[in-house]
Amino acid sequence: MKRHIFLYSALFLSLSVFAQQKPAPKNSGNPIFQGWYADPEVALFGKEYWVYPTYSAKYEEQTHMDAFSSKDLVTWTRHPNILEKANIKWAHKAMWAPSITKKGNKYYLFFGANDIQNNNETGGIGVAVSDKPEGPFIDHIGKPLIDKFHNGAQPIDQYVFKDKDGQYYLYYGGWKHCNVVKLSDDFKSTVPFPDGSTYKEVTPKGYVEGPFMFIRNGKYYFMWSEGGWTGPDYSVAYAIADSPMGPFTRIDKILKQDPEIATGAGHHSVIQNPKTKEYFIIYHRRPLGETNGNHRVTCIDKMEFDENGHIKPVKITFEGVAASPVK
Repeated sequence: MKRHIFLYSALFLSLSVFAQQKPAPKNSGNPIFQGWYADPEVALFGKEYWVYPTYSAKYEEQTHMDAFSSKDLVTWTRHPNILEKANIKWAHKAMWAPSITKKGNKYYLFFGANDIQNNNETGGIGVAVSDKPEGPFIDHIGKPLIDKFHNGAQPIDQYVFKDKDGQYYLYYGGWKHCNVVKLSDDFKSTVPFPDGSTYKEVTPKGYVEGPFMFIRNGKYYFMWSEGGWTGPDYSVAYAIADSPMGPFTRIDKILKQDPEIATGAGHHSVIQNPKTKEYFIIYHRRPLGETNGNHRVTCIDKMEFDENGHIKPVKITFEGVAASPVK
C-alpha cells in the first residue's frame, strides 16, 4: 500500500512539474484575448504593451472599460473596470473608442460617450486621468471636452497624437467627417490654430470614422475606417502627408475581411517595437457566422511596408504574431 502511495505521489509530482514547465505559446493567436471587445488602441508604457478597447455591447450596457497588458504581445492580463460610468457623471451610455497618452506622471484617457445625435444632447468626447495605466480613471474636467458637431463631425472616435515638436492634437469624428484640434497643455481645453480657427476638417476621401496617426521616416501616416461597422466590409485605408494637417490623399485600403477567416476588420491602431522596429496592427473583426453587430473581437497581425514606404495589404490570420518583447 505504501508503495502505491509513493508511486501516485511521484506521478502527481511529475505531472505538476510538467505543467509548470509547459512552454509558453509561440504565437498570440487571434483573438488575442477572450470577450467581445472592439476599437482597440495599443500603447507602449515602459516595457509593456497595453490595449484599451471598447467593451462591445448594447449602448446601454457599454458603460465601463477594461484594459489588457502584455510584455510580449502573446500573453495578456486583463485589468477590469479601468473606467466606469460612476466616475463620469455626464456619461450614461455608449462609452467607447478610448485613446490614451502619458504626459508627465499622469495617464490621460480620451473617450466618447452617449452617442449624441445633435447639439441639444449632452455628451461627446471626454477625458479622464489616472496615476497608473490600469486606472482607475476619473473625470479630468467634469464635462465633455468636445460636446458639439463641428464641420459635420459627430464627436466620437478620438485619437490623441503627439507631434514631433511636442504639441498634442486630437483627431476625431464620425458621420464621414474628421476634424483635428489642438489641445491645451493641461488637456482641459482646445486652443485655436494660428489662423484663429479651432476645428479644422481634414476628411480624406472614403473616410467614415476611427482616425489614427503615426510618424515614420518623417512622414505622417493618417489612417481611418471605411464602410459600416456592423457589416462585413468594414475596413481600413490610409494616406501619407508631410504635415499633421495634411492634405491627406487616400492611397489604398490595407485591412479588410477575409471570407475564410473573419469579416468586418477595422477600427485599428498601430504599434512599433522600438527594439526590433517591427510594426503591428491591432484591430477588431467579427468571427465567421456572427450576425450580432456587437460580437467583435480584438486581433493583431504584422504590418509591413514596401520600398516606397507604402503599407502592404495586411493578411489577417488565426495565428496572430510571434512574441515580441521590448528587451
